[in-house]
Amino acid sequence: MFDHGDFDEHEHILFVCRADVGLRAIIALHDTRLGPALGGCRMWPHADTDSALADVLRLARGMTHKNALARLPFGGGKSLIVGDPRRDKSDALLDAFAEAVDSLGGRYVVAEDVGMTPADMQRLRKRTAYVSGVVGDPSPYTAHGVLVGLTAAVRLVQARDDLAGLRVAVQGLGAVGWKLAALLHEQGAVLVVADVDAGRVDAARNAFGARAMEPDAILGAEVDVLAPCALGAVLDAATIPQLRCAIVAGAANNQLATPADGARLAARGIVYVPDYVLNAGGVIAVAAEYQEQGSAAELDRRVAAIGETVRTILDRAAADGLSPATVAERAARAALPSRDGVPRAA
Repeated sequence: MFDHGDFDEHEHILFVCRADVGLRAIIALHDTRLGPALGGCRMWPHADTDSALADVLRLARGMTHKNALARLPFGGGKSLIVGDPRRDKSDALLDAFAEAVDSLGGRYVVAEDVGMTPADMQRLRKRTAYVSGVVGDPSPYTAHGVLVGLTAAVRLVQARDDLAGLRVAVQGLGAVGWKLAALLHEQGAVLVVADVDAGRVDAARNAFGARAMEPDAILGAEVDVLAPCALGAVLDAATIPQLRCAIVAGAANNQLATPADGARLAARGIVYVPDYVLNAGGVIAVAAEYQEQGSAAELDRRVAAIGETVRTILDRAAADGLSPATVAERAARAALPSRDGVPRAA
């Protein structure tokens, strides 16, 4: 475990097996110096344990950075239920998973992610209090935050005052990708879309006048902005040379397959907006729900602040000759207190 390529001093990793209900899950707490770990539960049919473990370790680490840069009093964690949510999910499985979350005594607060829904969070709440995202769907806040950050990047890179006519390729039309496409369409952007579900693609053609491409081919679309909104690790040594965009700004977690891929994008002159900065709107919303704090206006203000964070990171990257990925990671780590409780210097 300690030698796993994606292990990054994670504080606690819990493997859960309940064969009687078909539950195989991993809960990973990366860093809790800022507070209890807050992060979603993903349900996905990974083919093997190593790929499942790599996924949850990377996601948990990303949540530490996301929560730190969003200035939330939470650490980073994530959980993964191995299985097909359309076939394997059951009330008994969710109950058993909730009991595993509860066994951590509040060190981890779970919310929804890919393959899970607000209704599932309501089911978990029956067995544990350490759950958020019960009241409403956080995906509109995620999509809005992505739009805010994407707009900030476009203003800096292309000196545009609006998005009218901006060519954007949206890879993935799930809960967040669809809402982002709708918001971009409202702003006058010209859309290219892709999804594994042909029905969603057809709906986007009708609703937004979008042009369709295959999910893999869309990475090479000639556009102003590429917005990955499906699963992660789509940007690597093989795909980055194919990109024909000025900016990468999307909602998917862990878009870079390796840390070196941030430098690869910068070497090509492509501005990458770090995903955990851009997609923080959802966790800002579930944190507010869990804490029972803040008005709707305050929540909107905090999501809108993603734009200023993006501007700061991109400005600093340009000034220091570093990739935005490097600048964002350094800023996130600087926001964490040291192990002895003394704040680190930025």
